[in-house]
Amino acid sequence: MSKLFSSDEIQVAAQAIKAGELVSFPTETVYGLGADATNPEAVKKVYAAKGRPSDNPLIVHVADQTEVAKFANIDDKSKKLMDQFWPGPLTIILPIKKGALNSIVTGGLDTAAFRNPATQVTIDLIRAAGVPLVGPSANTSGKPSPTKPEHVLHDLDGKIAGVLDDGETTIGVESTVLDMSSTTPSILRPGAITEQALAPLIGEVQTDHHKVGKDEVPKAPGMKYKHYAPNAQVYIVSDQDWDGVVAWLQKHTDQTIGIMATNEIFETKKLGEFDQVRYISLGVDSKTASRELFDGLRTFDADSAIKTIFAQGFDRIGIGEAYMNRLQKSAGNTYFSDID
Repeated sequence: MSKLFSSDEIQVAAQAIKAGELVSFPTETVYGLGADATNPEAVKKVYAAKGRPSDNPLIVHVADQTEVAKFANIDDKSKKLMDQFWPGPLTIILPIKKGALNSIVTGGLDTAAFRNPATQVTIDLIRAAGVPLVGPSANTSGKPSPTKPEHVLHDLDGKIAGVLDDGETTIGVESTVLDMSSTTPSILRPGAITEQALAPLIGEVQTDHHKVGKDEVPKAPGMKYKHYAPNAQVYIVSDQDWDGVVAWLQKHTDQTIGIMATNEIFETKKLGEFDQVRYISLGVDSKTASRELFDGLRTFDADSAIKTIFAQGFDRIGIGEAYMNRLQKSAGNTYFSDID
């Protein structure tokens, strides 16, 4: 059994890290799976616990930006970004100093990803451990990321030392990953820090580098492998297709269907009138939807009767870009309009 560490037990959790064990830690985005980034044997345990491909590099979490200089070369633009957005949901990929990090952390690349999370208990944990922590999402690889301690325990109980409990995360989708090692900075994974927020500080930012080829090593998590998928098939529902969903439900009364939508859609389309519908509210907009997405997918995943999930799509504005990135991966880019 894995232990649930309270905020009063940070020193105990830090001792587990120092001993080469795994401790899940909270961030403002999702829960991470922490191990000593300077201990290759501990990092190997992360891949094993998650069932994660070893060419999928890990993000190194630090207590403050001064720690990054021990491992990487920081240019002026990257320093500006750290000053502006750290602690916070921005991961920055930088060229690393030769031999500074083991290849198991970097995926064999000469770059590494760094983040300073905006969660005080985790900053305290990193400082108490005295080492930076690798921190992929603390879930079984390919499944929805964990936004609550119970999500972590569902996937990893008995495989890790424990979870540092800080309740539910506030953002709900993983950090923006920005590659600062390329000629033009590129967003490799969208998140709460958007191109519109980054560009005034550092100039042009490319946004179309979210995928890599089969034989390429990804520079960031989430670019190559299937992610965020429950057992049920997820279909994205565009605004114009909700009347089609209603008609579909009227014909398929024998199937239990999971629906994730805003309160407005649920009420205006009268989805509560269908006995076969299990509903999870996405709140009022893409911001609340991003916070609820992974928890909703996990909730439906726990109901074996649900084989089909209809999830509301949003415009790719602000955090809507990150929400749609995760939802498209969860759905395998399948829309309601694709149903036969």
